[in-house]
Amino acid sequence: MRIEFSPPDVSDQEIIEVIKCLRSGWITTGPRTRQLEKKVSEYCGVQQAVCVNSATAALEMTLRLLGIGEGDEVITSAYTYSASAAVIHHVGAKIVLVDTAKNSYEMDVNRLADAITEKTKAIIPVDIGGVMCDYQLIFDVARKKARLFRASGNKLQRLFRRPVVLADAAHSFGAVYEGKRSGNVADFSCFSFHAVKNMTTAEGGAIVWRERPGLDSEQIHKDLMLLALHGQTKDAMAKLAPGAWEYDIALPGYKCNMTDILASLGLAQFRRFEALMKRRKALMSLYDRMLSPLDIERLDHFQPRRPGNAHLYLTRIRGIDETHRNEVIKRMAEHGVATNVHFKPLPLFTAYKNLGFDIVKYPNAYAQYANEITLPMHSLLTDQQAIYVAETFKRVLLSAPSADMFYRKYG
Repeated sequence: MRIEFSPPDVSDQEIIEVIKCLRSGWITTGPRTRQLEKKVSEYCGVQQAVCVNSATAALEMTLRLLGIGEGDEVITSAYTYSASAAVIHHVGAKIVLVDTAKNSYEMDVNRLADAITEKTKAIIPVDIGGVMCDYQLIFDVARKKARLFRASGNKLQRLFRRPVVLADAAHSFGAVYEGKRSGNVADFSCFSFHAVKNMTTAEGGAIVWRERPGLDSEQIHKDLMLLALHGQTKDAMAKLAPGAWEYDIALPGYKCNMTDILASLGLAQFRRFEALMKRRKALMSLYDRMLSPLDIERLDHFQPRRPGNAHLYLTRIRGIDETHRNEVIKRMAEHGVATNVHFKPLPLFTAYKNLGFDIVKYPNAYAQYANEITLPMHSLLTDQQAIYVAETFKRVLLSAPSADMFYRKYG
């Protein structure tokens, strides 16, 4: 049996919607993109959303909207994918990495507090695996450190009067924190609709933001659209109106708009989204039941305060190191099961070493990574395949020469 790690779940509904889009004669940003934005905003419980071509672009456009650049600092986790930090570098600000708490995928809030300076303009928490961070703790830190905040001339910075909490919510569309869906908790949230995500547009992402007094959502939507499409004051559809060809370039913007082809895929996925989530959660429950006898730490997606969206099934094998972890991954592959690791801490990569980061300063992030293995999790997985994955995982752990503790406990 061969088990893929995370293939996209594309049905006839998606194919039909894409064909309709192609036949409509309108394939770039247009009515379908606007429709998807409306559905995303309504689902999250916010007023507006802006769809772009990736979560990376969403993060960068938000930093630029906030006027963050040279001389500023932005804090994010050392335990994340490169995009969370790379966008800080793109806008010219300084990347500040914070270690995770011990035995946690989330930033240590005490270290976060220590990292905030007068130059800190934003904090980018990362929702790993589809479980949202404990945002109350993050907001508590941001507010306590507000006295250090120095706003630039940017109107939004002056409005917030503290570091903005910008969620890297690439994994967490559909997750919940204390009764609110992802997108309606952080100040700004950026989603990914990449091919491996719970809801996909093949490539794509979205920006949403929470309402607060003085915040003009219509203006934010307009400003983000300007940033995402060359600073052009009219999109392609608006220019089609009779005699309306002329437009202005309000600023030297960027090119990261979502197309209607991608949005049509997303619209079909949206109709199936709750069913896809239900299937993922059923598979997670199956994994949990089968693996619970083993001494394996698992990311809990069924927490009452912050239930996850069943995006990734993250495990940590107690008592093994990085070398032995990689041996287990290889053995799983030999049995036809593709697994992955989420994530390799940023200071282990050449790009971040060259920026001066040293993994020695992030011991908790390294410890979290060294024995982490992510099992296949997708809505195309059958019960039979999931049982095979779990049984294979158990068999590999019990038979691996490095897994002495499993021998002692279960052999």
